[in-house]
Amino acid sequence: MSTLMQQIQDDLVKAMKNKEEVRLSVLRMLKASMQMMQVEKGKDSTLTDDEVMVLLRRLIKQRNEAAEMYKNGGAEDRAQNELDEAKILEAYLPAQLSDVQLREIVANVAKEVGAQSVRDMGKVMGKAMSAVAGQADGNRVKAIVQDHLNSLS
Repeated sequence: MSTLMQQIQDDLVKAMKNKEEVRLSVLRMLKASMQMMQVEKGKDSTLTDDEVMVLLRRLIKQRNEAAEMYKNGGAEDRAQNELDEAKILEAYLPAQLSDVQLREIVANVAKEVGAQSVRDMGKVMGKAMSAVAGQADGNRVKAIVQDHLNSLS
């Protein structure tokens, strides 16, 4: 079992003991999603921390999208519930890079691939996303890459 899966299991037990209903509900949902992912992968294999992080990002994205829809529909309390769930899930992801760090990475990647204009967006994005390795949201990376490439033109 990966260390992240073990941490989630331990936190699930703590949430049960402390009677933290929201946290318990979110962690149960996460554990069920991990089990489904593991079944899809095959019975003799276990999930890696990276695979669990991919799952976490997907679940967080779903919660954020649902919150946005609830807000647009006027259900502020439901939107807040979704955001609270996303916050619980975000605790298991690595710390996010600051904008300064992200700009530095993007500048280095652009220099490395020889990017000269917005036309090189694909090259820069591919390398930048692998360089940040889950420490920044794709939309943030995209915005910073666009800013950097526009400044080159």
